[in-house]
Amino acid sequence: MARIAPITTDSLPLFTREAFDEHVNDYNTPITNTKATLGHSMLSFTIYMQWYPLYEKVKQQIGERAAYLFAWTVSTASNCSLCITYFRKIMIENGEDPDSLLLNDYEKALLDFGSAIAQHKGCIANHVYNNLEQYHNSEEMVLLVAFAGQMIATNIFNNVIETDIDNYLTPFLPGKFCL
Repeated sequence: MARIAPITTDSLPLFTREAFDEHVNDYNTPITNTKATLGHSMLSFTIYMQWYPLYEKVKQQIGERAAYLFAWTVSTASNCSLCITYFRKIMIENGEDPDSLLLNDYEKALLDFGSAIAQHKGCIANHVYNNLEQYHNSEEMVLLVAFAGQMIATNIFNNVIETDIDNYLTPFLPGKFCL
């Protein structure tokens, strides 16, 4: 059970309801337990929802598959069961088995990079950085590091709050899917 319950729709102030409606309309996504919990602090909600434009930019830069794999590996290294499950859902819906991924050299470098950032609090080995840097310029590397940081912030929030996994995600928990 979550340490802080998500804000309920019957107790939403008008500005919170408007912010939630705008988010749903802009990104065609539901108000999840994480978002509803962030709704207790609209500044926090606004800042954390900047994940969405950052993720869109990452997808443009490296492709949709690489983007969700990158986010998943950061979440896995951060041990965030909610975010792991969210990205497992995306992988499965794209016809992949998260437990048997086939990766090319670039994807291996990208996932090693994301995992190392989360596992080592950003203090990664030069060879891990250099292995990915060969594929990207400085602007692209900054975007990837910033996105990993935003993903880690989301992971930390969910881990500290012990945010309940949304019902729509439960079929995608490890061991609960069929291809």
